[in-house]
Amino acid sequence: MTIFRSLFRVRLLILLLVSILIVAGCQMIPSKQDKVIHLTLWQGVNPPPNRDVLQKLVDKFNQTHSDIQVESLYVGQQDQQMPKILAAVVGNAAPDLLWYNPAICGQLVELDALISLDEMLENSPMKAEIDPALFASMEYQGKIWSVPFATNNVGIFYRPSLLKAAGIEKLPQTWTEFRQVAKKLTRDTNGDGKVDQHGMVLPLGKGEFTVFTWLPFMWSAGGELMGGDGQTPAGVNLADNQGAIAALEFWRTLVKDGSAILSAPERGYETDAFIQGKIAMQITGPWTLTYLKNDVPGGDFGVFPIPKSQRSATSIGGENLFFFKTSPEREKAAFKFAEYVLSENFQTELALGTGYLPINIKSRQSAKYQEFVKEQPAVKVFLDQAQYGRSRPIFPGYNRISDNVGRAIEAVLMDKSSAQEALKSSQQRLDLIFK
Repeated sequence: MTIFRSLFRVRLLILLLVSILIVAGCQMIPSKQDKVIHLTLWQGVNPPPNRDVLQKLVDKFNQTHSDIQVESLYVGQQDQQMPKILAAVVGNAAPDLLWYNPAICGQLVELDALISLDEMLENSPMKAEIDPALFASMEYQGKIWSVPFATNNVGIFYRPSLLKAAGIEKLPQTWTEFRQVAKKLTRDTNGDGKVDQHGMVLPLGKGEFTVFTWLPFMWSAGGELMGGDGQTPAGVNLADNQGAIAALEFWRTLVKDGSAILSAPERGYETDAFIQGKIAMQITGPWTLTYLKNDVPGGDFGVFPIPKSQRSATSIGGENLFFFKTSPEREKAAFKFAEYVLSENFQTELALGTGYLPINIKSRQSAKYQEFVKEQPAVKVFLDQAQYGRSRPIFPGYNRISDNVGRAIEAVLMDKSSAQEALKSSQQRLDLIFK
Protein backbone atom coordinates (compact mmCIF):
# COMPACT_ATOMS: atom_id res chain seq x y z
CA MET A 1 0.00 0.00 0.00
CA THR A 2 2.86 2.31 0.95
CA ILE A 3 4.66 1.47 -2.30
CA PHE A 4 1.45 2.19 -4.27
CA ARG A 5 1.05 5.57 -2.59
CA SER A 6 4.69 6.41 -3.30
CA LEU A 7 4.32 5.49 -6.97
CA PHE A 8 1.12 7.57 -7.17
CA ARG A 9 2.90 10.58 -5.68
CA VAL A 10 5.81 10.19 -8.11
CA ARG A 11 3.46 9.95 -11.07
CA LEU A 12 1.50 12.99 -9.83
CA LEU A 13 4.74 14.94 -9.41
CA ILE A 14 5.87 13.98 -12.92
CA LEU A 15 2.44 15.02 -14.31
CA LEU A 16 2.67 18.38 -12.56
CA LEU A 17 6.20 18.94 -13.86
CA VAL A 18 5.15 18.07 -17.41
CA SER A 19 2.16 20.42 -17.14
CA ILE A 20 4.39 23.25 -15.92
CA LEU A 21 6.86 22.65 -18.76
CA ILE A 22 4.04 22.62 -21.32
CA VAL A 23 2.60 25.90 -20.01
CA ALA A 24 6.04 27.48 -19.84
CA GLY A 25 6.77 26.27 -23.34
CA CYS A 26 3.55 27.81 -24.63
CA GLN A 27 4.47 31.14 -23.03
CA MET A 28 7.99 31.10 -24.46
CA ILE A 29 6.81 30.39 -28.00
CA PRO A 30 4.92 33.48 -29.21
CA SER A 31 1.64 32.71 -30.91
CA LYS A 32 0.62 34.20 -34.20
CA GLN A 33 -1.78 36.47 -32.32
CA ASP A 34 1.09 37.82 -30.17
CA LYS A 35 2.82 39.05 -33.34
CA VAL A 36 -0.05 41.34 -34.29
CA ILE A 37 0.71 45.01 -33.72
CA HIS A 38 -2.37 46.92 -32.60
CA LEU A 39 -2.27 50.62 -33.44
CA THR A 40 -4.55 53.40 -32.27
CA LEU A 41 -5.59 56.30 -34.49
CA TRP A 42 -7.23 59.32 -32.89
CA GLN A 43 -9.37 61.34 -35.30
CA GLY A 44 -12.11 63.95 -35.39
CA VAL A 45 -13.52 63.30 -38.87
CA ASN A 46 -16.85 65.06 -39.31
CA PRO A 47 -19.72 64.75 -40.28
CA PRO A 48 -20.58 61.18 -39.20
CA PRO A 49 -21.05 59.87 -42.78
CA ASN A 50 -17.42 60.80 -43.47
CA ARG A 51 -16.35 58.81 -40.41
CA ASP A 52 -18.17 55.81 -41.88
CA VAL A 53 -16.14 56.19 -45.09
CA LEU A 54 -12.91 56.30 -43.09
CA GLN A 55 -13.90 53.26 -41.05
CA LYS A 56 -14.53 51.20 -44.19
CA LEU A 57 -11.08 52.15 -45.49
CA VAL A 58 -9.47 51.25 -42.16
CA ASP A 59 -11.32 47.93 -42.19
CA LYS A 60 -9.96 47.26 -45.67
CA PHE A 61 -6.41 47.82 -44.40
CA ASN A 62 -6.99 45.51 -41.42
CA GLN A 63 -8.37 42.77 -43.68
CA THR A 64 -5.26 42.83 -45.86
CA HIS A 65 -2.66 43.19 -43.05
CA SER A 66 -2.86 40.31 -40.62
CA ASP A 67 0.18 41.58 -38.72
CA ILE A 68 -1.11 45.15 -38.18
CA GLN A 69 -4.54 46.11 -36.89
CA VAL A 70 -5.58 49.76 -36.67
CA GLU A 71 -8.33 50.97 -34.35
CA SER A 72 -9.82 54.29 -35.46
CA LEU A 73 -11.27 56.27 -32.53
CA TYR A 74 -13.37 59.44 -32.85
CA VAL A 75 -12.25 61.75 -30.03
CA GLY A 76 -14.29 64.85 -30.81
CA GLN A 77 -13.83 67.99 -32.86
CA GLN A 78 -10.38 69.53 -32.93
CA ASP A 79 -11.06 72.17 -30.27
CA GLN A 80 -12.28 69.35 -28.01
CA GLN A 81 -9.31 67.14 -28.84
CA MET A 82 -6.59 69.52 -27.73
CA PRO A 83 -6.87 68.96 -23.93
CA LYS A 84 -7.04 65.19 -24.51
CA ILE A 85 -3.94 65.24 -26.71
CA LEU A 86 -1.88 67.28 -24.26
CA ALA A 87 -3.01 65.16 -21.31
CA ALA A 88 -2.14 61.98 -23.22
CA VAL A 89 1.33 63.29 -24.09
CA VAL A 90 2.07 64.37 -20.52
CA GLY A 91 0.69 61.09 -19.15
CA ASN A 92 2.71 59.00 -21.63
CA ALA A 93 -0.51 57.57 -23.05
CA ALA A 94 -0.59 59.09 -26.52
CA PRO A 95 -2.03 57.18 -29.50
CA ASP A 96 0.21 55.83 -32.23
CA LEU A 97 -1.31 58.14 -34.85
CA LEU A 98 -3.10 61.46 -34.63
CA TRP A 99 -5.35 63.04 -37.29
CA TYR A 100 -5.14 66.80 -36.79
CA ASN A 101 -4.58 70.04 -38.65
CA PRO A 102 -0.90 70.89 -39.24
CA ALA A 103 -1.01 73.94 -36.95
CA ILE A 104 -0.45 71.66 -33.94
CA CYS A 105 2.95 70.53 -35.23
CA GLY A 106 5.20 73.04 -33.50
CA GLN A 107 3.60 72.49 -30.13
CA LEU A 108 4.00 68.70 -30.31
CA VAL A 109 7.61 69.03 -31.50
CA GLU A 110 8.31 71.34 -28.58
CA LEU A 111 6.92 68.65 -26.23
CA ASP A 112 9.26 66.09 -27.86
CA ALA A 113 6.23 63.90 -28.58
CA LEU A 114 6.72 63.16 -32.29
CA ILE A 115 9.11 61.21 -34.48
CA SER A 116 10.50 62.88 -37.59
CA LEU A 117 9.66 61.13 -40.85
CA ASP A 118 12.47 62.30 -43.16
CA GLU A 119 14.22 58.94 -43.45
CA MET A 120 11.09 56.79 -43.80
CA LEU A 121 9.48 59.15 -46.31
CA GLU A 122 12.68 59.44 -48.33
CA ASN A 123 12.68 55.67 -48.79
CA SER A 124 8.98 55.51 -49.64
CA PRO A 125 7.62 55.55 -53.21
CA MET A 126 4.67 57.56 -51.86
CA LYS A 127 6.77 60.72 -51.44
CA ALA A 128 6.78 61.38 -55.20
CA GLU A 129 2.97 61.14 -55.32
CA ILE A 130 2.25 63.82 -52.69
CA ASP A 131 1.09 67.20 -53.98
CA PRO A 132 4.27 69.35 -53.67
CA ALA A 133 2.22 72.30 -52.40
CA LEU A 134 1.47 70.34 -49.22
CA PHE A 135 5.07 69.88 -48.08
CA ALA A 136 4.97 73.27 -46.34
CA SER A 137 2.36 71.81 -43.95
CA MET A 138 4.62 68.83 -43.21
CA GLU A 139 7.86 70.66 -42.38
CA TYR A 140 9.00 72.49 -39.28
CA GLN A 141 12.54 73.61 -38.44
CA GLY A 142 13.94 71.73 -41.42
CA LYS A 143 12.37 68.35 -40.64
CA ILE A 144 9.23 66.50 -41.76
CA TRP A 145 6.88 65.67 -38.89
CA SER A 146 3.69 64.51 -40.58
CA VAL A 147 2.12 63.32 -43.82
CA PRO A 148 -1.08 64.72 -45.34
CA PHE A 149 -4.29 62.79 -44.85
CA ALA A 150 -6.50 64.92 -47.11
CA THR A 151 -6.71 68.52 -48.18
CA ASN A 152 -9.40 71.12 -48.73
CA ASN A 153 -10.10 74.83 -48.80
CA VAL A 154 -13.16 76.96 -48.12
CA GLY A 155 -15.65 78.57 -50.47
CA ILE A 156 -19.22 79.87 -50.37
CA PHE A 157 -21.94 77.26 -50.74
CA TYR A 158 -25.26 78.62 -52.01
CA ARG A 159 -28.77 77.48 -52.91
CA PRO A 160 -29.37 78.26 -56.63
CA SER A 161 -33.16 78.10 -56.29
CA LEU A 162 -33.11 80.76 -53.56
CA LEU A 163 -30.91 83.05 -55.66
CA LYS A 164 -33.27 82.61 -58.59
CA ALA A 165 -36.32 83.39 -56.44
CA ALA A 166 -34.60 86.61 -55.28
CA GLY A 167 -33.89 87.64 -58.89
CA ILE A 168 -30.13 87.19 -58.59
CA GLU A 169 -28.58 86.18 -61.91
CA LYS A 170 -24.85 86.73 -61.24
CA LEU A 171 -22.73 85.19 -58.50
CA PRO A 172 -20.87 87.78 -56.42
CA GLN A 173 -17.13 88.14 -56.94
CA THR A 174 -16.32 91.12 -54.68
CA TRP A 175 -17.18 92.08 -51.12
CA THR A 176 -19.52 94.82 -52.36
CA GLU A 177 -21.40 92.41 -54.61
CA PHE A 178 -21.51 89.80 -51.85
CA ARG A 179 -23.09 92.26 -49.40
CA GLN A 180 -25.72 93.23 -51.97
CA VAL A 181 -26.56 89.61 -52.73
CA ALA A 182 -26.80 88.77 -49.00
CA LYS A 183 -29.30 91.61 -48.56
CA LYS A 184 -31.46 90.42 -51.46
CA LEU A 185 -31.48 86.89 -50.08
CA THR A 186 -32.75 88.05 -46.68
CA ARG A 187 -36.49 87.77 -47.13
CA ASP A 188 -39.93 87.19 -45.67
CA THR A 189 -40.93 84.27 -47.89
CA ASN A 190 -44.35 83.51 -46.36
CA GLY A 191 -45.66 87.06 -45.98
CA ASP A 192 -46.10 87.04 -42.20
CA GLY A 193 -44.01 90.16 -41.75
CA LYS A 194 -41.01 88.30 -40.30
CA VAL A 195 -37.74 87.39 -41.99
CA ASP A 196 -37.56 83.63 -42.33
CA GLN A 197 -34.69 83.38 -44.81
CA HIS A 198 -31.30 84.99 -44.28
CA GLY A 199 -28.62 85.54 -46.84
CA MET A 200 -25.74 84.19 -44.81
CA VAL A 201 -24.65 82.44 -41.63
CA LEU A 202 -21.35 83.36 -39.94
CA PRO A 203 -19.58 81.15 -37.38
CA LEU A 204 -19.80 82.40 -33.80
CA GLY A 205 -17.08 81.51 -31.31
CA LYS A 206 -13.37 81.85 -30.81
CA GLY A 207 -12.53 78.30 -31.87
CA GLU A 208 -10.33 77.29 -34.78
CA PHE A 209 -13.15 76.78 -37.26
CA THR A 210 -14.18 80.43 -36.90
CA VAL A 211 -10.60 81.62 -37.43
CA PHE A 212 -10.06 79.21 -40.32
CA THR A 213 -13.07 80.54 -42.24
CA TRP A 214 -12.31 84.21 -41.43
CA LEU A 215 -8.64 84.22 -42.48
CA PRO A 216 -9.37 84.27 -46.27
CA PHE A 217 -11.15 87.61 -45.80
CA MET A 218 -8.16 89.05 -43.95
CA TRP A 219 -5.74 87.81 -46.61
CA SER A 220 -8.02 89.10 -49.35
CA ALA A 221 -7.94 92.57 -47.76
CA GLY A 222 -4.14 92.55 -47.83
CA GLY A 223 -3.59 91.51 -44.22
CA GLU A 224 -0.93 89.11 -42.97
CA LEU A 225 -1.20 87.10 -39.78
CA MET A 226 2.53 86.50 -39.49
CA GLY A 227 5.77 88.23 -40.26
CA GLY A 228 9.24 86.77 -40.74
CA ASP A 229 9.57 83.07 -41.52
CA GLY A 230 6.07 82.12 -40.36
CA GLN A 231 7.50 79.69 -37.79
CA THR A 232 8.00 82.09 -34.87
CA PRO A 233 5.68 84.59 -33.18
CA ALA A 234 7.92 87.49 -34.22
CA GLY A 235 6.14 90.11 -36.25
CA VAL A 236 2.56 89.38 -35.15
CA ASN A 237 0.79 92.72 -35.16
CA LEU A 238 -2.97 92.59 -34.95
CA ALA A 239 -3.52 96.15 -33.67
CA ASP A 240 -2.33 97.85 -36.87
CA ASN A 241 -3.32 95.07 -39.25
CA GLN A 242 -5.50 96.94 -41.74
CA GLY A 243 -6.50 93.74 -43.55
CA ALA A 244 -7.70 92.19 -40.28
CA ILE A 245 -9.62 95.35 -39.36
CA ALA A 246 -11.28 95.46 -42.79
CA ALA A 247 -12.26 91.76 -42.64
CA LEU A 248 -13.77 92.10 -39.16
CA GLU A 249 -15.69 95.22 -40.13
CA PHE A 250 -16.99 93.48 -43.24
CA TRP A 251 -18.34 90.54 -41.23
CA ARG A 252 -19.91 92.92 -38.74
CA THR A 253 -21.53 94.87 -41.59
CA LEU A 254 -23.25 91.69 -42.78
CA VAL A 255 -24.67 91.19 -39.29
CA LYS A 256 -25.65 94.86 -38.93
CA ASP A 257 -27.45 94.68 -42.27
CA GLY A 258 -29.56 91.88 -40.87
CA SER A 259 -28.56 89.70 -43.79
CA ALA A 260 -26.25 87.41 -41.79
CA ILE A 261 -27.17 85.43 -38.70
CA LEU A 262 -24.72 83.84 -36.28
CA SER A 263 -24.31 80.11 -35.76
CA ALA A 264 -24.68 78.48 -32.38
CA PRO A 265 -21.49 79.01 -30.32
CA GLU A 266 -18.61 76.95 -31.74
CA ARG A 267 -20.99 75.22 -34.18
CA GLY A 268 -20.20 77.15 -37.33
CA TYR A 269 -19.56 73.95 -39.27
CA GLU A 270 -23.16 72.72 -38.94
CA THR A 271 -25.21 72.98 -42.12
CA ASP A 272 -28.75 72.13 -40.96
CA ALA A 273 -30.10 75.66 -41.61
CA PHE A 274 -28.54 75.65 -45.08
CA ILE A 275 -30.10 72.28 -45.90
CA GLN A 276 -33.49 73.49 -44.65
CA GLY A 277 -33.29 76.63 -46.81
CA LYS A 278 -33.33 79.01 -43.84
CA ILE A 279 -30.08 80.51 -45.05
CA ALA A 280 -28.96 80.85 -48.64
CA MET A 281 -25.15 80.94 -48.30
CA GLN A 282 -22.56 79.45 -45.96
CA ILE A 283 -18.76 79.31 -45.73
CA THR A 284 -17.61 75.71 -45.67
CA GLY A 285 -15.52 73.23 -47.61
CA PRO A 286 -15.63 70.16 -49.86
CA TRP A 287 -15.94 67.79 -46.91
CA THR A 288 -19.66 68.64 -46.94
CA LEU A 289 -20.22 67.78 -50.61
CA THR A 290 -21.29 64.17 -50.33
CA TYR A 291 -23.85 64.54 -47.58
CA LEU A 292 -25.22 67.79 -49.03
CA LYS A 293 -25.78 65.88 -52.25
CA ASN A 294 -27.84 63.37 -50.29
CA ASP A 295 -29.65 65.78 -47.95
CA VAL A 296 -30.36 68.92 -49.99
CA PRO A 297 -33.56 68.36 -51.99
CA GLY A 298 -32.81 67.86 -55.65
CA GLY A 299 -29.11 68.56 -55.12
CA ASP A 300 -29.98 72.27 -55.02
CA PHE A 301 -26.59 73.68 -54.08
CA GLY A 302 -23.51 75.15 -55.71
CA VAL A 303 -20.20 76.75 -54.73
CA PHE A 304 -18.40 79.94 -55.66
CA PRO A 305 -14.96 81.22 -54.56
CA ILE A 306 -14.50 83.48 -51.54
CA PRO A 307 -15.36 87.02 -52.75
CA LYS A 308 -12.33 89.27 -52.87
CA SER A 309 -11.43 92.71 -51.62
CA GLN A 310 -7.93 93.28 -53.03
CA ARG A 311 -6.91 89.75 -54.05
CA SER A 312 -8.24 86.21 -54.25
CA ALA A 313 -7.63 84.06 -51.17
CA THR A 314 -8.77 80.96 -49.35
CA SER A 315 -7.62 78.90 -46.37
CA ILE A 316 -5.86 75.64 -47.12
CA GLY A 317 -7.25 73.08 -44.74
CA GLY A 318 -7.22 69.38 -44.26
CA GLU A 319 -5.52 67.22 -41.71
CA ASN A 320 -2.18 65.46 -41.43
CA LEU A 321 -1.14 62.25 -39.70
CA PHE A 322 1.30 62.67 -36.81
CA PHE A 323 3.39 59.83 -35.36
CA PHE A 324 3.93 59.72 -31.61
CA LYS A 325 7.07 58.21 -30.12
CA THR A 326 6.43 54.59 -29.17
CA SER A 327 8.80 51.78 -30.25
CA PRO A 328 10.66 51.15 -33.53
CA GLU A 329 8.30 48.27 -34.39
CA ARG A 330 5.14 50.28 -33.73
CA GLU A 331 6.47 53.34 -35.54
CA LYS A 332 7.34 51.23 -38.58
CA ALA A 333 3.86 49.68 -38.55
CA ALA A 334 2.27 53.13 -38.23
CA PHE A 335 4.19 54.35 -41.27
CA LYS A 336 2.99 51.31 -43.23
CA PHE A 337 -0.58 52.41 -42.51
CA ALA A 338 0.37 55.98 -43.50
CA GLU A 339 1.64 54.73 -46.87
CA TYR A 340 -1.76 53.11 -47.36
CA VAL A 341 -3.41 56.47 -46.55
CA LEU A 342 -1.16 58.24 -49.06
CA SER A 343 -1.86 55.73 -51.82
CA GLU A 344 -3.85 56.49 -54.96
CA ASN A 345 -6.60 53.99 -54.13
CA PHE A 346 -7.19 55.25 -50.57
CA GLN A 347 -7.19 58.90 -51.65
CA THR A 348 -9.59 58.27 -54.52
CA GLU A 349 -12.05 56.31 -52.37
CA LEU A 350 -11.86 58.93 -49.61
CA ALA A 351 -12.45 61.76 -52.09
CA LEU A 352 -15.41 60.05 -53.74
CA GLY A 353 -16.95 59.19 -50.38
CA THR A 354 -16.42 62.49 -48.55
CA GLY A 355 -15.63 65.27 -51.02
CA TYR A 356 -12.13 65.87 -49.63
CA LEU A 357 -9.56 66.77 -52.27
CA PRO A 358 -6.97 64.01 -52.86
CA ILE A 359 -3.41 64.74 -51.76
CA ASN A 360 -2.14 62.09 -54.18
CA ILE A 361 -1.34 63.45 -57.67
CA LYS A 362 -2.15 60.14 -59.39
CA SER A 363 -5.51 60.07 -57.65
CA ARG A 364 -6.42 63.55 -58.90
CA GLN A 365 -5.46 62.53 -62.44
CA SER A 366 -7.23 59.18 -62.36
CA ALA A 367 -10.18 58.55 -64.67
CA LYS A 368 -12.34 57.60 -61.70
CA TYR A 369 -11.75 60.91 -59.92
CA GLN A 370 -12.06 62.99 -63.08
CA GLU A 371 -15.46 61.42 -63.70
CA PHE A 372 -16.43 62.41 -60.15
CA VAL A 373 -15.36 66.01 -60.85
CA LYS A 374 -17.61 66.07 -63.93
CA GLU A 375 -20.55 64.86 -61.85
CA GLN A 376 -19.78 67.33 -59.04
CA PRO A 377 -18.93 70.74 -60.57
CA ALA A 378 -18.43 72.15 -57.07
CA VAL A 379 -15.26 70.09 -56.72
CA LYS A 380 -13.65 71.97 -59.59
CA VAL A 381 -14.23 75.27 -57.76
CA PHE A 382 -12.13 74.02 -54.85
CA LEU A 383 -9.47 72.53 -57.11
CA ASP A 384 -9.15 75.79 -59.06
CA GLN A 385 -9.25 77.96 -55.95
CA ALA A 386 -6.41 76.02 -54.30
CA GLN A 387 -3.85 78.12 -56.20
CA TYR A 388 -4.85 81.09 -54.01
CA GLY A 389 -4.73 79.05 -50.82
CA ARG A 390 -2.77 80.00 -47.72
CA SER A 391 -1.82 77.72 -44.84
CA ARG A 392 -1.96 78.57 -41.16
CA PRO A 393 1.39 78.83 -39.32
CA ILE A 394 2.68 75.71 -37.57
CA PHE A 395 5.01 77.18 -34.93
CA PRO A 396 4.34 76.32 -31.23
CA GLY A 397 2.54 79.57 -30.40
CA TYR A 398 -0.04 79.46 -33.18
CA ASN A 399 -2.80 78.21 -30.87
CA ARG A 400 -2.34 81.35 -28.73
CA ILE A 401 -2.62 83.61 -31.79
CA SER A 402 -5.64 81.71 -33.07
CA ASP A 403 -7.36 81.91 -29.70
CA ASN A 404 -6.85 85.68 -29.51
CA VAL A 405 -7.92 86.25 -33.10
CA GLY A 406 -11.01 84.17 -32.31
CA ARG A 407 -11.72 86.34 -29.26
CA ALA A 408 -11.55 89.45 -31.45
CA ILE A 409 -13.93 87.95 -34.04
CA GLU A 410 -16.39 86.93 -31.32
CA ALA A 411 -16.30 90.37 -29.65
CA VAL A 412 -16.95 92.16 -32.95
CA LEU A 413 -19.77 89.86 -34.11
CA MET A 414 -21.43 90.15 -30.71
CA ASP A 415 -21.13 93.96 -31.02
CA LYS A 416 -19.10 94.21 -27.83
CA SER A 417 -16.21 96.03 -29.46
CA SER A 418 -15.06 97.73 -32.64
CA ALA A 419 -12.68 95.80 -34.88
CA GLN A 420 -9.69 97.97 -33.97
CA GLU A 421 -10.37 97.83 -30.23
CA ALA A 422 -10.85 94.05 -30.29
CA LEU A 423 -7.62 93.48 -32.22
CA LYS A 424 -5.74 95.88 -29.96
CA SER A 425 -6.87 93.92 -26.89
CA SER A 426 -5.82 90.66 -28.56
CA GLN A 427 -2.41 92.11 -29.40
CA GLN A 428 -1.89 93.22 -25.78
CA ARG A 429 -2.59 89.69 -24.56
CA LEU A 430 -0.19 88.25 -27.14
CA ASP A 431 2.51 90.71 -26.12
CA LEU A 432 2.26 89.43 -22.55
CA ILE A 433 2.45 85.84 -23.75
CA PHE A 434 5.33 86.17 -26.22
CA LYS A 435 7.38 89.05 -24.87
